[in-house]
Amino acid sequence: MTALSTNPEPKAAVAAVAVASDDDIPLYEARRQIYPQSVHGRYRTIKWIVLAVTLGIYYFLPFVRWDRGPDAPNQAVLIDFPARRFYFFFLEIWPQEFYYVAGLLILAALFLFLMNAVAGRVWCGYMCPQTVWTDLFMAVERLIEGDRRERIRADAAPWTLDKFAHKTLKHSVWLLIAWWTGGAWVLYFADAPTLVKELATFQAPAIAYMSIAALTFTTYALAGHMREQVCTYMCPWPRIQAALTDEYALNVTYCYDRGEPRNSVKKAAVLREHGQPAGDCIDCGQCVAVCPTGVDIRQGMQLPCIQCGLCIDACNTVMDKIGRPRELITYESEANLEARLAGKPFVQRIIRPRTILYAVLICLAAGLMLTALIGRSTEGVAAIHDRNPLFVRLSDGGVRNAYTVRLINKALQERTFALSVDGVPGATLEVVGDSADALTVGPDQTREIRVLVATRDKLEPSASLPITFRIRDKASELSAAVNDHFIGP
Repeated sequence: MTALSTNPEPKAAVAAVAVASDDDIPLYEARRQIYPQSVHGRYRTIKWIVLAVTLGIYYFLPFVRWDRGPDAPNQAVLIDFPARRFYFFFLEIWPQEFYYVAGLLILAALFLFLMNAVAGRVWCGYMCPQTVWTDLFMAVERLIEGDRRERIRADAAPWTLDKFAHKTLKHSVWLLIAWWTGGAWVLYFADAPTLVKELATFQAPAIAYMSIAALTFTTYALAGHMREQVCTYMCPWPRIQAALTDEYALNVTYCYDRGEPRNSVKKAAVLREHGQPAGDCIDCGQCVAVCPTGVDIRQGMQLPCIQCGLCIDACNTVMDKIGRPRELITYESEANLEARLAGKPFVQRIIRPRTILYAVLICLAAGLMLTALIGRSTEGVAAIHDRNPLFVRLSDGGVRNAYTVRLINKALQERTFALSVDGVPGATLEVVGDSADALTVGPDQTREIRVLVATRDKLEPSASLPITFRIRDKASELSAAVNDHFIGP
């Protein structure tokens, strides 16, 4: 007891070690260089197809033409900020119809939730822009510098003229891809052939060059250098996905019930001959070598895993070579894995309350948007009451209100409208500088007019009467209306 009370050194030493340990903890984890190995198989082929289709659409869609008539742009997909229009093939979205864009975003989110409920992070593994461009950059890297072993050896070797040439060529191609990525983006905001000519002759607006430079830098940095860091630390979807998934979602899974215990091929064969347990996994590490995020799938589900399935292709190749069944690593649900361990029958529950709910919501949102599109009008009217003064007392005792009325013509031909008002007893309508019975609006344009509404009928004190402005197309008899208020003394 005396020894314990008179020797405080052990406690001080422990405290010092604890302080030192806390000080040594880094604020962030340093990036570990990953050298993914090339792999061939079903999922790698799917990824190549998705890459070719998505990048083909992105790079060449601005050059697709769509005839909308002589007074409209003929680019199939165009975001026209000066004209405040969004053109998508046969659709033309006005600023007042931004709810269509909101509806598309809702549909995209619901599809993402449905994909997650069915097959986990399948979006991350195949269709995410970060994944697609990183795959492309890795393909260029592999083509110029070689596969995994060649790149590891080259990075470890001292700098030579040959190494410098390969690095320079790789980064030059990366920058070229990044530059064209930024260039393709700005083509969605102006007529593509015209803008390409202006960019080449240095006559394009400064904002175009600034946008291309910004997107070139971000693409080069994210796909060429940061890569898996974006998926692991920057992207919020892995955290959201973890909260949305359940035990029936298909995920890339190592079937440890079949793979453990791990042994070499020869040792496993000997164990099986003696009736002892031997797993199919030979601990070759190919599943880790091909992973673009450096994950060992045998350690279970992990945040960096993007569920791309390349480890499945690598493992299947090894299983074929050693004569063991495929799908040691496969798309599997946690529920099925537990059922197999318990000796229960295999059950695949793709259709379940969660997926049914998402499918119903998708159908409902798509149905509402389709209904809105079918019933979409090509004319509209908006009115704004003057704020000062709210009303004017006329010399004959009547009351007059002033409004700014905007006529909207979404058709691609000129139209003539007649303007009328309802709701105010004895109301008279006057359009300043024009006739209310023949208001002409150009194709795909709006027109703002000054409207004076007066009544000589007696009004209640502090009256505020609902008033309706109605326009009628004199050729087609189509009409539109908007409500406002008529203010009295």
